Amino acid sequence: MQPIRELVCDLAASLREEVLPHLGAHAGRAHSGEAEGGDVTFHIDERAEGRMEAFLSERAPEAAFYSEDRGLVSPAGDRAEWVLVVDPIDGTRPALAGLESCCVSVAAAALSSAPTMGDVSVGCVMELKSGASFVAERGAGLEPEATLSANRSLERMFWTYGFRGRPARALIEVLAELIDVSSVGGGTFDLGSATFDMTRVVTGQLDAYVEPGSRMIDDVPAVRAEFERVGGGAVLNNSPYDLAAAALCLEEGGAIVTDAYGASLRDRPLLGSDHDFQMSCVAAANPELHSAICAEIDAGIERLRARL
Repeated sequence: MQPIRELVCDLAASLREEVLPHLGAHAGRAHSGEAEGGDVTFHIDERAEGRMEAFLSERAPEAAFYSEDRGLVSPAGDRAEWVLVVDPIDGTRPALAGLESCCVSVAAAALSSAPTMGDVSVGCVMELKSGASFVAERGAGLEPEATLSANRSLERMFWTYGFRGRPARALIEVLAELIDVSSVGGGTFDLGSATFDMTRVVTGQLDAYVEPGSRMIDDVPAVRAEFERVGGGAVLNNSPYDLAAAALCLEEGGAIVTDAYGASLRDRPLLGSDHDFQMSCVAAANPELHSAICAEIDAGIERLRARL
């Protein structure tokens, strides 16, 4: 098999080539079914998944892959040495609207019986609209080099979060103080794509990405029913395929990436998509800002617990 970095980047480019002509096209909004993780599969998702399968069948038939819609597929069975964790369109809804905040995400890890996020050795996030890419190898840095914000103040923080599949009232209860404190001196955004959000930290455009969904359920189990109501029966927090490539890019770029408790993501299982595999995330440009965000999430969780 070709060098794994080359394979990861070529797959990302091939998926972008497939999706780019369909950005903003209303035909892509047709529903094609339900993904492995419970989210809606749009027609544009199905096209991308089909291209991924054809590409890997030709270029790397011995590799296993895990994707949002297909789950784990290993054509070579036990002979597979690598698994590619792929989100062909992270930010399907922005892609369908023709917006910039949508990416291809491809990560590669040696395939063991139970690979973790820490086993990811190569990650590529490629913007669908612009073609700009971020490529990281564990221990070898990020290309292009990161330009991290020096801001350490919550009041001046430019940051992002996501509402897709999350109950709005409960999420706002947790994030309310962060939103209020930064809404005038900084800025808050929902851009619709975890990988686009996170890579804005390494470009210096944003200071942080905050996603507390899984912690909300773990700490306040009563809120799970609200997640399932909004998700049409499924819990739709971030799965490993959402974060695997972007987390490595940020780590190699010098940013701080943890779950919403402040714990490393590296021991979290890599292959899976339901609540047991999903993970919260706080990514920040520096340790001081990261610590302040986590403290506000702690307080927000207590507000949510008291309300419920």
